[in-house]
Amino acid sequence: MKFIIMAISIIGMSSAAMAQEGVKRTTLGTRDFPPGYQTVQGLAEVAKGTCSGRHTHPGVEITYVLEGEQTFTIDGQPPKVYKAGDAFQVDAGLVHNGCATGDRGVKALTVHVIEKGKPLGTPVN
Repeated sequence: MKFIIMAISIIGMSSAAMAQEGVKRTTLGTRDFPPGYQTVQGLAEVAKGTCSGRHTHPGVEITYVLEGEQTFTIDGQPPKVYKAGDAFQVDAGLVHNGCATGDRGVKALTVHVIEKGKPLGTPVN
């Protein structure tokens, strides 16, 4: 199975940053691997017309869109549209945002590989 769509922080953001209306994040599992890193699997659900919010990660994000369609932006790059069945990666430190722009919400599987001890994500204004 490919891996998911929105890098919506699952662990490590503050409670306030995580409590965003229309966005649900579920941690599916974590594993200390590879050495010195942590791999975090998650499910991101974004309601129609809602965005994940601009944020960064201290490691790579691998995303696989399970349902819906999103417009995904990385600062300094043109927006891209990803639909169910599409996969993409976001390099560490890049500011990005995913918005459910199709006729329904988005559900995506995310995998983050981050340095152990660092927060999964950091919101950006």
